[in-house]
Amino acid sequence: MGNGELRVPTAIAVTSADMALPPQDERTLPAAVLQDVGRRPLDEVLTEVQALLDQHGHLIVVCSQAVPVAVERRLYTVRSLLESDRIALFRPPLPPLGIAVLARQLRQLASCDLSPGVLASAGRLLTHYIHAGALLGSVARLDRVPVGLKAHAKSWVPGSQFGVLAHPEPQLVRIGPGAALTGPEFGTWLLVAKGQLQSDWVAGTLAPSWRTLGLREVPLPAESAAWWGTGRLIEFCAFLPDLSVLYQLVTSVRQSPCHWCGIDLIGDRCVFCSAVPPADDRLPDLHRRDGRPAERHASRDRARPASRAGFG
Repeated sequence: MGNGELRVPTAIAVTSADMALPPQDERTLPAAVLQDVGRRPLDEVLTEVQALLDQHGHLIVVCSQAVPVAVERRLYTVRSLLESDRIALFRPPLPPLGIAVLARQLRQLASCDLSPGVLASAGRLLTHYIHAGALLGSVARLDRVPVGLKAHAKSWVPGSQFGVLAHPEPQLVRIGPGAALTGPEFGTWLLVAKGQLQSDWVAGTLAPSWRTLGLREVPLPAESAAWWGTGRLIEFCAFLPDLSVLYQLVTSVRQSPCHWCGIDLIGDRCVFCSAVPPADDRLPDLHRRDGRPAERHASRDRARPASRAGFG
């Protein structure tokens, strides 16, 4: 894993301090925290983001889908006013703890010899390897995962608890003898964040069944209660911790230039300018060296993207 020529690493930003997890290793770069962007004066936020661009060249903002609408609108506005294709706004379908884990993985990779476009598009790839869920005291207000009528009815029974996996495939089980969630088929660490729920099911049952390599606890993100529909929860996330593994996953995918802005990327959509290749260019004929499918790259002679300011 080389570092290439001396360069300033791409900045990885989160929208609150509790989404900036402690470093995973000695190479994990600090997160840029865009705190209270929905409430602070616009000029102040613009100055802060411009300073990050001046210092780092490119900025990747990893944002939860549970952020207040004002935060989302402000991020759109800042990107539009700065007229910059050097800002990637990435909002993957992960619970808040999963968002924090993904942001830390990108902070790990930012120390490597990856171009900004490859690093930004690596977020989509790494999302597939994250298993994120929670133990809930109620699913009555859960709308992120399909919940059947029986589960809704049982959620009103005192003492009921539910194991829920939101990603990569939705699962929901009522906690009892034999209750289990399908976990990763590769070695992971488990991160646990406790809310207002007392239980040893995650550490005592889930972690052994998933054969996790280790377990660590962190504070519960402030956005978690809104995302899961209850504060009576224990959120968990299984992830790949080793930088060497993350780097190998990303570099095993073929890189290609974005047909609109020209930046190198992996996958079929540029996270910076939002360009996607035309349908006739999106053919599933590329594979990574480990045999997993990768997406067809775009040619450079096509039309501009329909939207250049959207979230990734």
